[in-house]
Amino acid sequence: MKKQMKAMLIHKYGQKNLQLENVPIPEISSNDVLVEIHTASINPVDFKIRDGKLRPLINYKMPLILGNDFSGTVIKTGKNVTEFKTGDPVYGRPRKSRMGTFAEYISVHEDDIAIKPANLTFEEAAAVPLVGLTTYQAFHDILDLQPKDKILIHAGSGGIGTFAIQLAKEMGAYVATTASNAGKDLVESLGADKVINYREERFEEKLTAYDYVYDTLGGAPLRNSFKILKPGGKIVSISDVPNARFGKENNFPFWKTIAFRLISRNLTKLEKQYQVQYNFLFMKPSGEQLNKIKELIEAEKIKPLIDQVIPFEDTQKAMEYSETGRAKGKIIIKIK
Repeated sequence: MKKQMKAMLIHKYGQKNLQLENVPIPEISSNDVLVEIHTASINPVDFKIRDGKLRPLINYKMPLILGNDFSGTVIKTGKNVTEFKTGDPVYGRPRKSRMGTFAEYISVHEDDIAIKPANLTFEEAAAVPLVGLTTYQAFHDILDLQPKDKILIHAGSGGIGTFAIQLAKEMGAYVATTASNAGKDLVESLGADKVINYREERFEEKLTAYDYVYDTLGGAPLRNSFKILKPGGKIVSISDVPNARFGKENNFPFWKTIAFRLISRNLTKLEKQYQVQYNFLFMKPSGEQLNKIKELIEAEKIKPLIDQVIPFEDTQKAMEYSETGRAKGKIIIKIK
């Protein structure tokens, strides 16, 4: 009988309550490492996967272990692994087909992890991979953010926003962000140049001629974001719908790309109306980019922000708290 581990599972899409169960410790193949997970973090994508909202992009087999990033210690390596050895402290975001970090162990491809930043605790390191990679890819790969570019980052005091403000400032951009009164001091301390109190002000009436928008909310805030861009500007969204451009660039089947075109047609109209470009981002794991982020963290250019550290058995409570949207920074699950 295989050795067992504890993991937080769902048995069907839409199941709101995660179940703590015993499951077999995963096997590793020749290019994998087995990691004992110390800490994981909660991300909005966890709710979307749980609720079945990402099924057009990836449809998971049940039962499913949730969780999308982690930090921990390597305890076993595959025969082809050369970059890591037993005992290495690592952090990472497993590829989408192998997610499941709300567990005591994970088998992960060596390309999807990096050595943990030396100046971070395991709790702090777990706050970085998903938000760090998503933002790094948005700013470097899609926007090509340059010094003095003006960017609006939505929801600046959240897990993504706190990282994004710091990275944008490190890249020399002028940063506006939306936050409540409770989050104003925090986002200003991270370097935000202009703060819009979204409870009292409409950002689309306060901002104009911006180069870029980083959308973490979707819906009405995304649609209103088109109004503040200069012609030729770009939006990257991680929260709304994919479009045909995303389908083509990521080699989805023709029929699925057509489906993306249909569901994004209102955004395509806004693109044409304002002469800007809308981009949907579904982050890709990258140990190479995690190493670049590690350099920024070790140089103290970026520091992860943690709202709470919550015990593994209370993962359900952590999910519920995260869904309120009140967290300032990341919510960490302490597993080991």
